[in-house]
Amino acid sequence: MDHSLLQFGEFELDCARYELRRRESKRPASEGAPYNDQILRTVKLEKIPMELLILLVTSEGRLVTREEIEEKVWGKGVFVDAEHGINTAVRKVRQALGDDSDEPRFVQTVQKKGYRFVAEVEVVVEDGARAAAAVKDSGPAETEVSETAGADAVGRVATEKVKSSKRKWIWIAAATGILLAGSAVKFGWPRLTLAEKEPTIRSIAVLPLENISGDKEQEFFADGMTDELITMLAKYPSLRVISRTSVMQYKGVRRPLPEIAKELGVDGVIEGSVSRGNGRVLVRAQLIYAPKETHLWAESYDRDAGDILSLQQELARNIAERVNRAASPARAATAPPRGSSNQAARDAYYRGRSLWSAGQYLKSGDFFREAIRLDANYAAAYAGIADSYTAAAVSGTMRPLDAMPRAREAVRKGLELDDEAAEVHHTYAGVKLFFDWDCDSAEREMERALSLNPGIAEAHHLHSYILEAANRTEEALKEDKLSGELDPFGRSWSYPYALYRNRRFDEAVAEFQQRAEIVPSRGFEHELMGLAYAYKGDGAKAAAEWKQTWVAYGQPEIASKIEETFRSGGIAAVWELKYRLIKASAKTQYVSPLDLADAAASAGHKAEALTYLERAYEERQPLMVRLLHNPELDSLREEPRFKAIVKKMRLPGAE
Repeated sequence: MDHSLLQFGEFELDCARYELRRRESKRPASEGAPYNDQILRTVKLEKIPMELLILLVTSEGRLVTREEIEEKVWGKGVFVDAEHGINTAVRKVRQALGDDSDEPRFVQTVQKKGYRFVAEVEVVVEDGARAAAAVKDSGPAETEVSETAGADAVGRVATEKVKSSKRKWIWIAAATGILLAGSAVKFGWPRLTLAEKEPTIRSIAVLPLENISGDKEQEFFADGMTDELITMLAKYPSLRVISRTSVMQYKGVRRPLPEIAKELGVDGVIEGSVSRGNGRVLVRAQLIYAPKETHLWAESYDRDAGDILSLQQELARNIAERVNRAASPARAATAPPRGSSNQAARDAYYRGRSLWSAGQYLKSGDFFREAIRLDANYAAAYAGIADSYTAAAVSGTMRPLDAMPRAREAVRKGLELDDEAAEVHHTYAGVKLFFDWDCDSAEREMERALSLNPGIAEAHHLHSYILEAANRTEEALKEDKLSGELDPFGRSWSYPYALYRNRRFDEAVAEFQQRAEIVPSRGFEHELMGLAYAYKGDGAKAAAEWKQTWVAYGQPEIASKIEETFRSGGIAAVWELKYRLIKASAKTQYVSPLDLADAAASAGHKAEALTYLERAYEERQPLMVRLLHNPELDSLREEPRFKAIVKKMRLPGAE
């Protein structure tokens, strides 16, 4: 591509900077004289239409076929709906130029063939400094309007008029080279210096989009838009995208971007705002290279509310193109957008996902059911219902035999509606693992989910469970570590807890400590870290962590009891206390028999532990799939009753 500065009509096209400017004279200029008293206004043009314009303008007036446009603008091997994509790009070019397809001044349509640029083109030769700088692409100007005024601001060394249909560009290049050897002329505008190489972005965080509608009820919509953008960007396998759970920590927070990026471990940050009203949706977004707070791209979108799905996809595609990741997954850029076209159904779904992420699993299901009532074909909402039941069963909120059959029914309906939705296959993998205890089928569903969207942190977390249950422990650890990188705040406990289940207690403690420096430990993290210390052989630190568990839960009397018990009886007495506490809790609320088995075995009550395990098997407790990867049950592994359960479950790795 030629990097010259080109003029045609009232326009100036800077190929190197991907910038189109309209020249507006305050008084007419005489033929052949420099333009004076002018204003240059930047004309907004997106990347694809800009590349098409450059291709046409630099094609010497020849016919550019639709096949050539498809190959040079989109690239070989990338699927594109040519009729729609090319027609849309041509339309946007004409809009920017104010051109008329019936009486074209610039772009002429050759029916069923392609397009020809018919205007006279001039190559502008400037002083050496600016011309040299133009060779380096300093990035497209995406702001709506900018101005550069003054007579000196449009000075020129020379222009050579070229009829695009008659003159060869090789002669233009030769003339340009000769003129550049001449003396330079000073310009009134600031000269560009050689641009630094544009920073590489390999990881990105979409900070919560700000709701600027003035309606607090629209917060969930802004959060839903953030979630959808994250999900779509995650489809680009070469781009690491931080999950929703972690970025939501920064909602409403005003902190330096380099600081946020460092905490999340990313190069790039997307900031933006969204408003919805009167049937329209307005989204503004900008991409920033966070370490230096360098703005790389910005765009505004004003669309009909009914076009929200295509808007989300276009926004994700534009961001991915800007960080040079669009070539890797053709399907992410061109696959039809998924979801519901019903605005109220989407709103209900967004609310459900928000509640699910907050751990309110059963309440989230109410909103997923509302979404289905509004749109009976909403596949993702069926997956949401299944997720609400599965999470309730895994967390012990519901009895598995009450929850999991409903989860299976819902996800199967989702698959019937949309077999190409990553979230539905991800959900089905969970049902196959946690209810059917079928590692092979769960793995197939997870492979399908990750092929459709490789960047979902939740999917990698579940995949680690599947691999662990299949006794592929090293692969499981890698997946858990990746999940933690994608969601550093959501499950800071996950990777060190996986190390614990692999009996790597020293490493587990080190990882827990490292994560506690970034994410303050909550009650659950203190409980798990206490287990790691206990099986590492450090009873004092284990008791100290368990004390903090109950402080975090707001029960200081139990915290004090743990401290006193350790002082008087050591770690064995603390295990016994923990067992008594969980049995007391089971008298007033549902407690998983698997949790009771863990506590009983740790306290040395083998017979009671085995009875609880048999009950857990009968109830099809989801986490029974980790039976062979639970240090608390190691004392039972040689017991015949334990081996009988393992045999009935057909767990991989059983002797």
